[in-house]
Formats: sequence, C-alpha cells, structure tokens
Amino acid sequence: MLFIAMKTAILYNKNSNVVSFAEKVYERIRPRSEEFELIGLEVKRFNNGELYVYCPENLRKKECFFIHDSSKDPCEWLTELLLVNDMLKRASASEVIDVLPHLFYSRQDRKDKPRVPISAKVIADLISLSANRVITTDLHATQIQGFYNIPLDALFTFHLAVKYLKEKHPEIIDNLVVVSPDVGGAHRARSFAKRLNVEIALIDKRREKAGEIAGMNVIGYIAGKNVILVDDMIDSGNTIMEAAKKLREKGARKVFVYATHAVFSNQADKKLPEVFDKIIVSDSIPRKYESEKIETISLVDLYAEAIYRAKMGMSISELFS
Repeated sequence: MLFIAMKTAILYNKNSNVVSFAEKVYERIRPRSEEFELIGLEVKRFNNGELYVYCPENLRKKECFFIHDSSKDPCEWLTELLLVNDMLKRASASEVIDVLPHLFYSRQDRKDKPRVPISAKVIADLISLSANRVITTDLHATQIQGFYNIPLDALFTFHLAVKYLKEKHPEIIDNLVVVSPDVGGAHRARSFAKRLNVEIALIDKRREKAGEIAGMNVIGYIAGKNVILVDDMIDSGNTIMEAAKKLREKGARKVFVYATHAVFSNQADKKLPEVFDKIIVSDSIPRKYESEKIETISLVDLYAEAIYRAKMGMSISELFS
C-alpha cells in the first residue's frame, strides 16, 4: 500500500500585517521538519464590505495552523477568523488550530454589572465550534481557558521579558521592584519578580468607569527604587500612566513598564514615552510606528516552538518550566 505523508500547513492572510511574522515562524520550523509548508490565503472584500476567503492550495487531510493578525479591528478579526475556520473545515483539513497571538474580548470575562454579556465566553463558544485547538499568549485571566470546549494552549512571555532585561538592560534590574498596576494582576507581578529575585509592590485603585480611576494607593516600599509595572496589555494607557505618576510621587527613581499586548489606542504610543523611562512590549500585535523609548520583544521563536511541539505531540508546558 502506498502511503503519502501529508504536510502540515501554516496559513496566513497575504494582505495582513502578520505576513512577516508567519514567514519567520516558518523559517524557524522548516529546518527541523519537512512536513511543514507555508500557504498564503487570499482575503478580499466585496464592494459592500463583506469578506471573501480563498485558499489556492489543497488542504485535504492537512493539519492547519492559521496565524491571525491581531492588529485588525476586533469585529473584522472575529469575522475573518470564523470564515477561515469554516473554509478549512469544508476543505477537509484534518485539524484546525487557531494561532492567536492576542485574543480579543478577553477583558470581558465576567458580569461586572447587570445586563451585560460575558463576551469572552461568547467568543470562546464561536471559536470552539469552528476550530480544534487555540494557541494564544498571556490571557487577561487564566480562567478563560475554561470557557473553551477545545484545548487552549496559553503561552507565557515573562521568561522572554526577564531574559531580555538581563541581556539588554541589566541597569534596570539594579535595585528593582516589580509593581502590579492592580490587585488582580498580583500573580503576574509575583511570577515576574520571582524570576528576577526581587520584591513586588501593588497599586490599589478604584474605578468609576472603564479607563478612568477615582483613587489610587501604592502598597509596598518603592522610594529610591527602579520600578517596572507589569501587565498583560496596554490599551489607551491612561490608567497605567496615572500609576506611573503615582509611583514617582512616592519616590520611585525610574519607572518602566512591560506589557505583552501593545494595543496602543488613542495614540498611546506618543503619550507613554512622556511618562515612562522605557516601554517594553511584544510583537503579539504588529506595530508600524517606532520610538526610542518603546522596545519590542519578538515572539517568533516562542510560536515556532509551540507550533512544532503541538504538531509533534510534545509538551508545550515544558517551555515554561
């Protein structure tokens, strides 16, 4: 009996900002296995704005990893994702794995007031119906994994950030305190500080509405210290900039920030350098702008290794042990 080994496809939208990221991931994996191939999808718009998805290659019986563009508008991001997943299923792909460096709607993971949806659960239900697995980075809340009815691999970036600080900015680590911008992120700060063997502090804040704070207090000793705020994302940056100002009022020597997802809405990239000595983010969301104070850690190697391990049936959690 003739047996033909089926390749594993890494797919991406040829007209998106994720092209370079997908190509680099493939370049890392290709020398390790000839089973992988890179395929660009054609995603176009009709005159009325509807999306059209087409794959020029045969996908029958192939395990398909779709690397999605996190810089898209959230609604377009979701629509394109669901259409691509449906296309892959109808093309008889053996398995559909959504590679989502930034998972939209993750902040809406509970009912914080009456008559609102739990949007993270809605998105999880939709993706669970159209995919077999999800690979993503630094969830806003770890319990979101339980919203999915399919396996979800949540990758962590703190080990990369710590390595980056040690290699590129050892001066930051000197006399450092890791600060959580809110009580809910204390576990992130603790994990980060443990890797650096430094102390942590917390900021206790009261919100009146999303993006605005009514009061803020620093819990911990930061006078005369370098401090680094650690969070999963920076959106408009208003809250974290207020936190930086409060830390300086309490005597912090220099103030830095690390956040995995650089959403940077409302020109946050121009405002943040006015407040922070340095801003470090990952490339989970493609960025086109540059700043002397904003530095980017690449997740290419992390995702290449995660995709390779997922394909080969190897442990992904070993990457962080």
